[in-house]
Amino acid sequence: MKLKLLNDKVFKNILIITTSIVLLIGVAFFITLILESTSSISKFGFKFFTSTDWDPVFEKFGALPFIVGTLLTSFLSLLIAFPFTFAIMVVLGEYFTKGFISEVLRYLTELISSIPSVVIGLWGLFFLVPAVRFFQITFGLQPYGVGIFTASLLLAFMIIPYAASIAKDAMRLVPKDLKEAAYSLGATRWEVIKQVMIPYSRSGIVAGILLALGRALGETMTVTMVIGNSHFIPKNLFSPGNTIASVIANEFTEATGDLYLSSLIYLALVLFLITALINLLGKYILKKIQINH
Repeated sequence: MKLKLLNDKVFKNILIITTSIVLLIGVAFFITLILESTSSISKFGFKFFTSTDWDPVFEKFGALPFIVGTLLTSFLSLLIAFPFTFAIMVVLGEYFTKGFISEVLRYLTELISSIPSVVIGLWGLFFLVPAVRFFQITFGLQPYGVGIFTASLLLAFMIIPYAASIAKDAMRLVPKDLKEAAYSLGATRWEVIKQVMIPYSRSGIVAGILLALGRALGETMTVTMVIGNSHFIPKNLFSPGNTIASVIANEFTEATGDLYLSSLIYLALVLFLITALINLLGKYILKKIQINH
């Protein structure tokens, strides 16, 4: 009995120490970003968020085009990915929970998530960009090929496994008694999915979407290769643009001036704040869903 209590106490202390270390690293990360971007913060202040200028030669820096590009690509990729995520969720969560087909689909989904982003970027550059350019020529649009839409397509492809995996697991946790009760009342299989399984597992579905959104916000290499790297606010979804992550990746090694480097770190701080804000909003939504559920 004493040995068990001792083991429990040791385990509890290990958990407390581990959690404290993680929190300290997070706080240190945030403080480091603030300290390293002090020069840019003191010079530009809040104007950094609203300015569209990005001119290292004249030391004029503004984050608005990159904030717009980040939010556009992230949320557009979610819209594109959602139908495929929903299909995978239903197929693996209800129709093929076991067996050969289930294993094959699960393996393919996991394989997509393990492909290096640079490989996906190269595929997008040599296959998707020409395809989008052909589409643009066909409909009389500017034939960029690269741009917000192309980057969003690739991001959608990358985030589908993250959202689908959690949503599928949530679907499988629906109690069998609930489904059998619905069937006994004469509900069809689709009605059980629509009126019982999806409402019951909606918190898991939302959690998967939030995880996918976090992945899309921070993706760097794939987006950098196909977004067009333009420092202007996109005129439409097919225009070239830039995200916060892509501009940092492109220009960090070229930042020779102190203010230039400070502005890039300020961008990193902005991305950190956007991600934190969206996560807080997501937790609030999840909490509301669980309360209503």
